[in-house]
Amino acid sequence: MSATQHLKNRRTSAIAKGVASRGIYAARAENAELWDVDGKRYIDFAAGIAVNNTGHRHPRVMAAVAQQSEAFTHTCFHVAPYESYLALAERLNAATPGDFAKKTMLITTGAEAVENAVKMARAYTGRSGVIAFSGAFHGRTLMGMALCGKVNPYKKAFGAMPPEVLHVPFPNEFHGVTVRDSLAVLENLLRSSIDPQRVAAMIIEPVQGEGGFNIAQPEFLRALRAICDEHGIVLIADEVQAGIARTGKLFAFEHAGVAADLVTMAKGLAGGFPLSAVTGRAEIADAAPVGGIGGTYAGNPLAVAAAHAVLDVIAEEDLCARATEVGDAIKARLISLAARQGMEAIGDVRGLGAMIAFELVTDRQTNNPDPDLTQAIVAEAEARGLIILPCGTRANTIRLLPPLTTPMPLVEEALDIIETSIEAAINAAAVAAE
Repeated sequence: MSATQHLKNRRTSAIAKGVASRGIYAARAENAELWDVDGKRYIDFAAGIAVNNTGHRHPRVMAAVAQQSEAFTHTCFHVAPYESYLALAERLNAATPGDFAKKTMLITTGAEAVENAVKMARAYTGRSGVIAFSGAFHGRTLMGMALCGKVNPYKKAFGAMPPEVLHVPFPNEFHGVTVRDSLAVLENLLRSSIDPQRVAAMIIEPVQGEGGFNIAQPEFLRALRAICDEHGIVLIADEVQAGIARTGKLFAFEHAGVAADLVTMAKGLAGGFPLSAVTGRAEIADAAPVGGIGGTYAGNPLAVAAAHAVLDVIAEEDLCARATEVGDAIKARLISLAARQGMEAIGDVRGLGAMIAFELVTDRQTNNPDPDLTQAIVAEAEARGLIILPCGTRANTIRLLPPLTTPMPLVEEALDIIETSIEAAINAAAVAAE
């Protein structure tokens, strides 16, 4: 029995069924490569779901964490605070979009960041309603689930959601939803379903993650900014997956040239260590009562040290430019592949920076989803030594999230595997249909 199979058997007996996982059991990793417990090598185009933007075990990150571990690993910021937390808050205040006074809180997960941003918005406005978007993913906590615009698996079987959370269609022209359509629904919602004076916040991912890497057009984000300004609504940018240089900007909202009132971030912030943050307008961040926000592990000193190193690496290695370079190479190859005869199953290729996806359809006339082909391509790629992930509300999109530090020869090797995997999956489906 292989080491991998042995661990799979143990997992079945020991781990809750609802905790989804792949069949790759990691033994070690370096930059954009990972080796499993049987010694098989993979190119990692998942990056821990956009966490390892600076690659696995970047030397600067590892050195910063080792140095911090020699001093202390945990005190709880509420009990014995430390300067590195303050310094990181100062850096994030300066780095996020918006020419206004800002403040930051550090927590641990993306869901915590979202929850605390909503709490700040409610405390500041004295209102309770929140507007989110179809296809959104904002976490697995109760408020996070309510904000999610995807039922299965995030809301399924978990009962009633918190009230006064409403959803608007996210613009997606590939599926016939224009910016004008989405704004029309939003304006009708504010006339017919909830008084704008009851809406505390509007939260949106500038590029949807689990929803399928759908990109919010700049004009759409600018329109949301105007609507929020008109009605005194707090605009929250969920940059948990799209932020920290992933899209070619430090924050994806920068592509639209507008600033949100609050920004949530996590994933790539600390290079593999658990850390998240809410950064935004000082008066909104200050609205919560003293002691009302925080957490025992919030702003863990090891993760904070890692985050300082990550921001240094992004600046010194120009990872925003690298994200664009890597993403352009991937997008060009996929577009070329989609144009080939026999590749009509690739219905759409989209993305910003190194946040690229392609959507699989049964035919380009109807754009009906092909989730079976999607899963087959993911499995074929894994068998050939490449880790990629599916996403999308219709389970028919494959997302590519290479570390921004991935060498170009490795990018090309991964693209060769993707091409071969798509061809093999399409051919197998054709044979099965005969």
